[in-house]
Amino acid sequence: MPQLPSKVQTISLIGMPGAGKSTVGVVLAKMTGLQFRDTDLDIQVREGATLQQILDRSGYQHLRAIEQEVLLALDPARAVISTGGSAVYSEPVMAHLRAAGPLVYLRATLATLLPRVAATPDRGIASPGEQSFEQIYSERCSLYEQHADITVDVDAANPEALAAAIIAALN
Repeated sequence: MPQLPSKVQTISLIGMPGAGKSTVGVVLAKMTGLQFRDTDLDIQVREGATLQQILDRSGYQHLRAIEQEVLLALDPARAVISTGGSAVYSEPVMAHLRAAGPLVYLRATLATLLPRVAATPDRGIASPGEQSFEQIYSERCSLYEQHADITVDVDAANPEALAAAIIAALN
């Protein structure tokens, strides 16, 4: 099994909804012995509501504000962190996570993402309601690229191969 370099204690995963941050994150945590943190779940536990319910009740800007609070309060030590897709809008969050370790962008094409997102229509994407998924994708991809220390293409690989590729890239 590939080993992480000793200097890497935290890995944060960024990318679009449906890119596999949670799925790959769990596998990566198992491979590295780090704990796994899914900040979408942290938000839902804190708020006692799903992401979609938060959006419906209070709007996307409120969800993004909660996401920022949760991520800035997170102790990122010795963890694989799966961030929400909109975490990349917060410069303070990106700086907080980068201080703990590398940011890994799980890059997926629209052709990969669209069926995954369609399979879970109430996943709670923090964006203006009038924006299409394609518009969100177009808006966010440059932000992911800008913040990423490592980019891994997810379209043609399974979670185990992706986790191994992340470890190899960190070495």
